[in-house]
Amino acid sequence: MTVPKNDPAVRAFRDTLGMFPTGVTVITARAPSGEPIGLTVSSFNSVSLTPQLIVWSLSGHLPSVPIFENAAVYAINVLAEDQQDMSQRFASRRDDKFAGLDYTEGVDGVPLLPGCAAWFQCRQFARHPGGDHVIFIGEVIRFESGEARKPLVFQGGSYRRLA
Repeated sequence: MTVPKNDPAVRAFRDTLGMFPTGVTVITARAPSGEPIGLTVSSFNSVSLTPQLIVWSLSGHLPSVPIFENAAVYAINVLAEDQQDMSQRFASRRDDKFAGLDYTEGVDGVPLLPGCAAWFQCRQFARHPGGDHVIFIGEVIRFESGEARKPLVFQGGSYRRLA
């Protein structure tokens, strides 16, 4: 059964979930054409230390789902507390989110965003259906911390800063 997003019960559930603070990430990859793609995601977490696995999910209705499903590698860019503009850029529907952005390339050319609190470069490990989302599990093949930068946090519908 599909319930519309404007259903009061769905909104109440989403608002209640929003009470839990999360970090803000931008997941990046390369489209089959080689074009860099990315989107803002707050559904990111660790799964396993051995092997090193992470999990994130993506709304199944997004047009980028097939690109991420077929990407051999992708990166999780953990945004720093001063990167709210980066979060909004990649959450937008604009066509070229990378326009004017000076990024570097990681494994197999995966885009790594500048100034992040951390980066995780991953290989596809598993995918699972999860209701209206697709759940991605990635095997971390390279990671780096960004000079003790504090992460950007989202909670209760607003960006927050850690004390």
